[in-house]
Amino acid sequence: MKILTCCVMSALALTTAASTLAAEADKAVVNRDWTDTVAPAQQQAYEAGLKAYNQCLRDHGVKYNQATVTHETGDTYKYSTVTGPYTWADFDAMDAATKPCDTTWRTQSNPHLLSETSVFMVDQPELSHMPAGWEKQAPPALINVIYETLKPGHDASEAFIAVIKKIAAAAEKSKWPYYFRVMKVDGGDEGSPDYLVVLPEKSWADYGADASPSLWKMVEGVYGKDDTAALRKSLNDAVQHSSSHIDRSNADLSYIPGK
Repeated sequence: MKILTCCVMSALALTTAASTLAAEADKAVVNRDWTDTVAPAQQQAYEAGLKAYNQCLRDHGVKYNQATVTHETGDTYKYSTVTGPYTWADFDAMDAATKPCDTTWRTQSNPHLLSETSVFMVDQPELSHMPAGWEKQAPPALINVIYETLKPGHDASEAFIAVIKKIAAAAEKSKWPYYFRVMKVDGGDEGSPDYLVVLPEKSWADYGADASPSLWKMVEGVYGKDDTAALRKSLNDAVQHSSSHIDRSNADLSYIPGK
């Protein structure tokens, strides 16, 4: 794979959470995810309900996007809808703008759900390596989604963040042509991952191809062999658990303002 799963995520210590949210307040870096689980026999009705909800958003001129993906691996009866990146205040305005469509959602999609979870995901630009203007580009065909949780404690979190910043800086300096976007999960329930990364993929062939140079060879080219070995060990020591799945973008189930 293009990037090792142990190199993309982390949890910030609870003692820094308040200051972090304050720093993010006026920045368009916040995303929200709703992930729905639907029984196989209910998928057609659920999708029809989601399309009706999107039409309601369109009829009311809602200006906030809601991009839906289907899960291609892992639990394939899941759908995820993501909106953002916006400011925190935008989500108050979004609640008001979408309220006229709440009844449509509750009557036409909700009855077909087995469960739904929602989290906020805050972009971490200093930990990410993305092309300029990526926010305005069409969504990739496939998205490699990686979740990861660090070992408990402030030290693991701080070490991870320091290392990922160096990896992202190395990727920028070397113009590494493989991109990754790191987001911090906020508001997740017990068992939620701490951080999430998305890797855009053009196709299954793109997903399965090895990076050249690999992540660690790229880092070694910038920092040298000894420092790279130390960075790698620090990451390995910090990571407790990781998992991943592949999503497929679904334009038919997405709401894009003006379309």
